[in-house]
Amino acid sequence: MMQRLTCNRFVVLGRAGLDLCADPPGAKIETAERFTTAIGGSAGNIAVALARQGAGVALATCVSDDPAGRFCLAALRRYGVDTRHVRQVGGERRTSLALTETVATDCQTVLYRNGAADFALSEADVSAIDFSDAGALVVTGTALAAAPSRGATTLAMARARAAGALVVLDIDYRAYSWATADEATRVCREATQACDIVVGNDLEFGLLAGSHAAGEDFARGLVAKGARLAVYKRGAEGSTTFTADAHFATPIFPVAALKPTGAGDGFMGGLLAGLAQGHGLEAAVRRGAATAALIVSGTGCAPASPDSATLAHFIASFQQT
Repeated sequence: MMQRLTCNRFVVLGRAGLDLCADPPGAKIETAERFTTAIGGSAGNIAVALARQGAGVALATCVSDDPAGRFCLAALRRYGVDTRHVRQVGGERRTSLALTETVATDCQTVLYRNGAADFALSEADVSAIDFSDAGALVVTGTALAAAPSRGATTLAMARARAAGALVVLDIDYRAYSWATADEATRVCREATQACDIVVGNDLEFGLLAGSHAAGEDFARGLVAKGARLAVYKRGAEGSTTFTADAHFATPIFPVAALKPTGAGDGFMGGLLAGLAQGHGLEAAVRRGAATAALIVSGTGCAPASPDSATLAHFIASFQQT
């Protein structure tokens, strides 16, 4: 089912930004002595997670033509992410900025996305991408929230599918990026019909279904309509994975979490890297859960993303207990 993924090359489409993390860990934003920097944004974090676990990965997005944008480009390259499809844009467009904390409860994040650079992604940008040797295009749903990025994302999905690559959607609903929740429901629901793999949490599937109670049934219904895989994440309760002929539950890895952020991005990266490396579906989902656990138990998102050796050691430590 997932044979195409074993070429181990991905294109990730969506936002990358600059994270400023309150330091020392545990400090609130308003009392921080200083801030540490990291690459951020859901697509940026997914790309880093894949690269850290040995996948070839290119990011498709736009960043501002200024020091913040250049920071993102340099950070992505240090992690081994191909940035040839990251375009720098001028004018009033700005790379997204997030102020965040390493705090387990009541974690504050302040986002600045006025004139977000990633929404400038155009059809010309994605027309330059060669999907012929890509295992999958991974789309983060925020890229569908505004034009011209919405049209570019839709075109990229069509071009990837025409080239034989799988299309993966992380629903990635961020209310502040959308004009209305109804628009998000309509656009993202339509996008799921063109996807092979859909991953989201209970709130996101509830949005698409029209009610929280119907979210799990919506995820199950996607595979009945032709998707190969849907993963319904339920936070501390783990996840349920649906295929056309089966479903199974996967628990979380119990860790001392330092923060709640970055888990979903890590889950996606670990899941896809596991499938690309030939692991069975249940093992790959477990690797996604393990990646998420390591990220929430570390400082920052991309900086806490594990490499393959760290991930293997972490999983083995639970198998031995």
